Amino acid sequence: MQFIWAALGLVCVGLAVVGIALPLLPTVPFLLLAAFFFARSSSRLHNWLITHQTFGPLIVDWQSSGAIRPAAKKAATISVAAVFGLSVLLALPSHVLIIQAVVLSSVMIFIWTRPNG
Repeated sequence: MQFIWAALGLVCVGLAVVGIALPLLPTVPFLLLAAFFFARSSSRLHNWLITHQTFGPLIVDWQSSGAIRPAAKKAATISVAAVFGLSVLLALPSHVLIIQAVVLSSVMIFIWTRPNG
């Protein structure tokens, strides 16, 4: 089972790294999942992720107080706006835009109501 947890953690870290460049793919949720998986499989990998210079503070902020750093909130907002803007430019059907607007607005409300890290 530890092998499966570790493999899932590594996949999540990989997806998080890809998510840094792609606005459609979130980064932090995959890092949180990776921390969860590594905690169940390998203390070495878990410690590496928690003490990572870039990723570690985001995970620790969330685990300690459910906080999201203001810079991460701004980056998420810009990404969501870019994705929705692209959808409008591609002239997606109005019902798709409405669903997308509701979902993305809900995500933004969740993000901006979290405490600052």
